[in-house]
Amino acid sequence: MVALAILRVEKLKSFGNVGGSEKHTARLQDTPNADTTKKNIRLIGMEDGTALEELVKTKIASTTKHKPRKDAVLCSDIFLSASPEYFRPHDPSLAGEWDDDRMVDFASASRAWLINNYGDKCVRAELHLDEATPHIHAYVVPLNDKTKQLSHKEMFGGNGGAASIKLSKLQDSYAAALAPLGIERGVKGSKATHTKVKEYYQAVNSEPLTAVITNNQLAPTPFESARNYLARIQSDDQFQAINHQLADRSFMAERLERAEQRARASEKERQRLEEIVRSLELKTQQLRDLPLEDVAWELGLHHDLGKWKGHGHIINIDGEKFYDFAPDQQKGSGGAIDLVMHVNNCNLRQAVVWLHERFGEAGAERAAIAKAKTVASEIIQLEPRDKFRLPVEDKTKWSSVSNYLTQKRGIPSNFVEVLHNRGLVYADDQQNTVFVMRNLGEEPQAIGAFLRGTRGENNTFKGYEKGTVRRDSWFHFHLGGQPTDPVEKVVLLKSPIDAISFAMLEYQLRGDVPPNRTLYMAVDNPKSLPVEQLQHIPNVMVAFDSDDSGNAAARAAKELLPQSKRIKCKASDWNQQLIDYGQQLKQQHQQEEDLSL
Repeated sequence: MVALAILRVEKLKSFGNVGGSEKHTARLQDTPNADTTKKNIRLIGMEDGTALEELVKTKIASTTKHKPRKDAVLCSDIFLSASPEYFRPHDPSLAGEWDDDRMVDFASASRAWLINNYGDKCVRAELHLDEATPHIHAYVVPLNDKTKQLSHKEMFGGNGGAASIKLSKLQDSYAAALAPLGIERGVKGSKATHTKVKEYYQAVNSEPLTAVITNNQLAPTPFESARNYLARIQSDDQFQAINHQLADRSFMAERLERAEQRARASEKERQRLEEIVRSLELKTQQLRDLPLEDVAWELGLHHDLGKWKGHGHIINIDGEKFYDFAPDQQKGSGGAIDLVMHVNNCNLRQAVVWLHERFGEAGAERAAIAKAKTVASEIIQLEPRDKFRLPVEDKTKWSSVSNYLTQKRGIPSNFVEVLHNRGLVYADDQQNTVFVMRNLGEEPQAIGAFLRGTRGENNTFKGYEKGTVRRDSWFHFHLGGQPTDPVEKVVLLKSPIDAISFAMLEYQLRGDVPPNRTLYMAVDNPKSLPVEQLQHIPNVMVAFDSDDSGNAAARAAKELLPQSKRIKCKASDWNQQLIDYGQQLKQQHQQEEDLSL
């Protein structure tokens, strides 16, 4: 089963909340479910006896002169963990046990992620090892770098779409930090109800949900109607998310008891809920492969001294895997279909038919699904990834493309050559302008390209080269400062030509390059905004088009980057404004020449 990254955020709005949370996480009060023989570890912060409340107060006082608002979130409790499959892959149900090396790797990666993302705003982080599954409570003071004020909303999101986007981005970031450990992101975009830290904290101290479902202990959330509950849990994606991310027999039993209390007035509704649970249990069973022991028995093998023997085979079964120790076999594999193919010496289609005869249609489907999942996993792991390939450059077409950019688009020829020499703009064999799209790493790699047609008078062709990774690559360039200087200003524009045009307008109006390091980048959709890389840059200018779609995109960008400022062009777009400005300069020069005569 795939191990998933887990991240939850809880608001602490008063120092009483902060102190109460510390009593639990620092074990200043009795914790019934904690194993007193195991010691927790402080990953961030000194163990000098300083109260968490004092750390938060000191951090706020050292950063802002403003008194926190009455409704301000003083501290954010970030809960970090992974599903039990990571810590105890051989048997996730063994609460309180884990592989020490895996635990250390998880703690190290999580600590590095906290420091990289929050720095000294993270005043404390506790690694809990005295409960069922290792997890971390990190306390972050949500101070805005620009305003120097507390703002949980700007750091983690408030209510509505922007909040879910920010939380999703945060979960993406944490999952990426744990990816080298084999831990994956949960179901993205799932409509499953968000579980609070307090509830989830209870959940991680028990066993996987598969056991809960088997014992009919799945229940609706408080005050949820049967109709909504039915619609929610019948989504396959949502079921997968719950199956991987929730665990706690006693917690789910408590929720079922509350549901039963509400349903006593309607026995019919209670029976309907029970039927839903039974159907969900059946669906869970269908997601698992057939037990290999049952398949071996149907194949006519007999169990002797821990091995399944017969027909010249000596097979050991370990979960979903098997190995044949017979002298003329000496091979292993996994899954019901492979076992049937091996023992019956048949092909896949014949094995499925055999399973249908022995286990019925449902059994054959279960085996086929498990086989497909195994094959898909092998493909994902073994199949080489196609690397993006830029369009082949055609140097004979460059003069035509250069003329298009300078004469039709009004871009200064010297800057066109600068971009060309940097390898950011060139011509392909169709006389398209190729704008190279790169990631934002220290050594940006080309993983995309935007094409703009130039052949003919009214060529409107534009599009992306096949294979472009649009979410992780952008056409961008820097001006001003030194190459090693940090970026202090970012300008977001809709297209590469707009980005170049805006930069040239700034250059011409100023008469020189920007004094500070400035990044100009083309972002055609807010969903591809590199929020993590831009959120700490103080000066972000959103210069999308002034039409309805540009205004909507600017509002979305503002929600993701609260420090950003909207600026609008006077013409239809920034390139047209550059062209208009160039024409004005020509008219002025002509008038000056006429006067001199």
